[in-house]
Amino acid sequence: MTFDVHQLDTFLLVGSLVTLVAILAVRLSASVGLPSLLFYLLLGVLLGESGLGVQFEDAQLAHALGFGALALILAEGGLTTSWREMRPAIRLGVSLATVGVAISVAVVAAGAHYLLGLPWELAILLGAVCSPTDAAAVFSVLRVVPLPKRLTGALEAESGLNDAPTVVLVTIISTGAAAESGALAVGGTIIFELVVGAVIGGMVGIAGAWVMRRIALPSSGLYPLTVLCLAFLAYGGAAALHASGFAAVYVAALILGNQELPHRPATRSFAEGVASLAQIGLFVMLGLLLSPGRITLDIVAMALVTGLLLTVVARPLSVLISSVVQPMPWRELSFISWAGLRGAVPIVLTTIPLAEGVDEADVLFDIVFVMVVIYTVLTGPTLPWVSRLLGVARRSEPRGLDVEAAPLERVAADLLQVTIEPSSRMHGVEVGELRLPPGASVSMVIRDGETLVPERRTVLRHGDDLLVVAPRKLRVATEERLRQVSSRGRLAQWAQEPRKRE
Repeated sequence: MTFDVHQLDTFLLVGSLVTLVAILAVRLSASVGLPSLLFYLLLGVLLGESGLGVQFEDAQLAHALGFGALALILAEGGLTTSWREMRPAIRLGVSLATVGVAISVAVVAAGAHYLLGLPWELAILLGAVCSPTDAAAVFSVLRVVPLPKRLTGALEAESGLNDAPTVVLVTIISTGAAAESGALAVGGTIIFELVVGAVIGGMVGIAGAWVMRRIALPSSGLYPLTVLCLAFLAYGGAAALHASGFAAVYVAALILGNQELPHRPATRSFAEGVASLAQIGLFVMLGLLLSPGRITLDIVAMALVTGLLLTVVARPLSVLISSVVQPMPWRELSFISWAGLRGAVPIVLTTIPLAEGVDEADVLFDIVFVMVVIYTVLTGPTLPWVSRLLGVARRSEPRGLDVEAAPLERVAADLLQVTIEPSSRMHGVEVGELRLPPGASVSMVIRDGETLVPERRTVLRHGDDLLVVAPRKLRVATEERLRQVSSRGRLAQWAQEPRKRE
């Protein structure tokens, strides 16, 4: 095989155009309330054999690239997830990712066998690939829905953790190991891979954070690369020991993302950009893998039945049983049930049986592809409305205060730029009356374009911009105190607002 520079030029031209179109589709998807994955999939279909004629039928390559992209997406999810917000709902999230997945697999598999007439192997595979939710699909819609932290935490934990057990299950079934070993051995294998993978991810995350706090790299751009390399080191190390690489990469990234590492904001931004590129490439590739000519009425009917069974029976039942470890009001459980969107993960998982040559694996791929598209279109745009109907949407933060932050890496602090809006009750409050946490202070007041070095008796006014320096460990408490004074004024120094249970 010879290297052709002209082919490389063509690839770069087409690839950059496709990526730019996909990036612009994010804006369109946000305006119509649909996850951008649908536009990426459609772009892949338009480029494929029924559109511009690009041929792509290599299931093994799709499997490898899909797993690499999923690892990047999970790494970004871990790096950008706040453990402080996830922790209150971690029990429910873990239960949904394990017990919930098992229940969903059983219900969908039984329905696919008895209602659709699929053989047991294909029915169980269908149940397994459809069970995990997709973080990218869920949170591309939920960004516009303000929810209590326990709900977002549960959905984040579930979508970050449920890929690992389903990957193990689908792989065992597709390779025929399940039939040889039996249900008990399969369960033991899944538990082993999850536990060992999580342990390896934890070890790499803790050791990596310790090293990064003690080394000085010559360029700030090397820190994001180092963090991603550590996450993939966890993935590779776990895979080498026949454990779950997905569990390892997510746990390692979660630990690294919640440590006080140098250039942490830049690392998160870099990870978000790389993960977005991975999502675009993944969805376009999956769209290319589809052959529209195979989509018959029977395929559409089976996709509709599968999605209905998953949405109306399997998902609510799995959420209800999983909530035994952490009970929640029925309204919140109902929203979690409805918010279990499927995205790239189910489609990627179908590449495993395709690569292993499982009988009728192409039928499985077509059913799952159609189901994901249809039910994402039906459920995604309704999430804001459902949250209001169930009364779980949290009121947005009052606009009396606008806070922006910039890192001060050398001193492990953050510089907060606070704008006092016209509706803020901070107007008339003296700087000393703010009573910020010890160590935080107002370093400058900008009023009518002029800078003031404040004293304790300096009176704040509407339109003032404050520069507040806070140690990083006190940033959250400092912001909460500023918002408290903004909403209550001087009364905030005596009557502390009760912290709402979320």
